[in-house]
Amino acid sequence: MSSVERQVQRNLDYDSRELKERVVEINRVAKVVKGGRRFSFTALVVIGDEVDRVGVGYGKAREVPLAISKAVDDAKKNLFQVPKKGTTITHEVLGRSDAARVLLRPASEGTGVIAGGGVRAVLELAGIRDILAKSLGNPNPVNLLKATVNGLKSLRRPEDGARGRGKAVHEGLFPRKDKQEAAETPPETPSGEAEDHADA
Repeated sequence: MSSVERQVQRNLDYDSRELKERVVEINRVAKVVKGGRRFSFTALVVIGDEVDRVGVGYGKAREVPLAISKAVDDAKKNLFQVPKKGTTITHEVLGRSDAARVLLRPASEGTGVIAGGGVRAVLELAGIRDILAKSLGNPNPVNLLKATVNGLKSLRRPEDGARGRGKAVHEGLFPRKDKQEAAETPPETPSGEAEDHADA
């Protein structure tokens, strides 16, 4: 199968997956005009297929349902794929957006999603089952979600990093293990030296 055929097959698989949506926040905002205040609503929505695609959208309208549908349309435009290793992410990353910062750490299987609010919604709809997340800056929900998306978008797959450094994937994944094994194995003595000691 050629790369083009694989891409077409992948796109068909993506289209067949059902996107689930989760409303993170609905806020009432007011615009002061000559006749008084004009109220409208904003909606912050996360959509994802709970496998590896997720997107965040923001919508504003005079009615709540219309604001949500606008946010969902915006989120569909911003869908992206999240690199994963099993049920967690590939490496630790710090996502930033304005004053908000979100630290994402891989976790062992069975840990669950240790995150709060909108960050949890993004991670669960991205199909991540084990992760540790911590907000380190501004708790503004919009910026928190943008920081989480920024962190997930900056994740790299092991093969990408290995290719950039001209190494095999296993060399990048377990460098400490290899060094530890090398330190534990005693250096081999040449056969000639061993025979000299035996004669003495």
